[in-house]
Amino acid sequence: MKINIYYGGRGIVDDPTLCVLNKMQEVLDELNVTVERYNLYEYKNSITTLPSTLNNADGVILAITVEWYGIGGYMQQFLDSCWLYGNKEKISKLYMCPISMSTTYGEREGKMHLTNAWEILGGLPSDGLCGYVSDLVAFELNKDYISLIEKKTENLYRAISQKYPCMPASNQAVKQMISTTKAINLTPQETEQLSKYASDDIYVQKQKEDIQELSNYFKGMIEKTEIENGLDLENIFQHHFKGEGNLTASYKFLIKEKKAPFILEIKGNRLVCYYGNLENPTVICKLTSEVMTNIIESKISFQRAFMSGEMQVRGDFQILRMLDQVFDFMKL
Repeated sequence: MKINIYYGGRGIVDDPTLCVLNKMQEVLDELNVTVERYNLYEYKNSITTLPSTLNNADGVILAITVEWYGIGGYMQQFLDSCWLYGNKEKISKLYMCPISMSTTYGEREGKMHLTNAWEILGGLPSDGLCGYVSDLVAFELNKDYISLIEKKTENLYRAISQKYPCMPASNQAVKQMISTTKAINLTPQETEQLSKYASDDIYVQKQKEDIQELSNYFKGMIEKTEIENGLDLENIFQHHFKGEGNLTASYKFLIKEKKAPFILEIKGNRLVCYYGNLENPTVICKLTSEVMTNIIESKISFQRAFMSGEMQVRGDFQILRMLDQVFDFMKL
């Protein structure tokens, strides 16, 4: 028989959970049980790989120390990993003994949390142990407490060896009915391999960079499509440009429906227009596609759009008025 111990505390000297685990391990050694302990704080960068260690176990002890509130981050990460990467068929046959010792309030809630989590995973819970310890020395020397720990350990051994039946749990039934978590249709071997990838920081970072690169690529395609599906402003402005020998100016149009600004750069009789960004333009115009369409269709001028408030402008207003002179959409 083999029992794995997963300790979710910080490993400090006066941790009462360590006292309980050491005593339980002594009893299990006397019963010729193979015991392997995993201190989760030592595996903080590879906790996602630990569910694979359940595959060769006959029973499990989950141990936590409540120091201020809850079961602690390491144990929660381990349980999350069991849900994502654990072999559910194997977990369904594993008995789990919850140990929750507290130096503050909340040991009972901690034990209940471990039991509920294991049942939702599909595992078999057994009688656990919880308690509040204010004086570790007095706790270690109390024969009644030591006897209780020994009996709980023996009960776990009997439950595993004799395969005690467990009453059906409502949280297991409810989980099956309403759980929205999508199952990962992978073999146990593939799931184990996935957990190794998830614990590899370099691999995860590379995946994030690849996803970001793809996201930027498709975002660019969408923006390009949006521009192409709208007015062909580049050709329209080029076609209606008549030039002004003495004008040197740049215009930045922030069109509400467009992802990228529309830029006009005028140098005498030369016009450059494009979608992109331009630092420190001479004039910045903010308007909608509808207003821009009305200007192009000769329903309104740039100056009239500004005066009526349909276009907001920041910059040199003298340069703004030149738009109606260098582009022959109309003269009002």
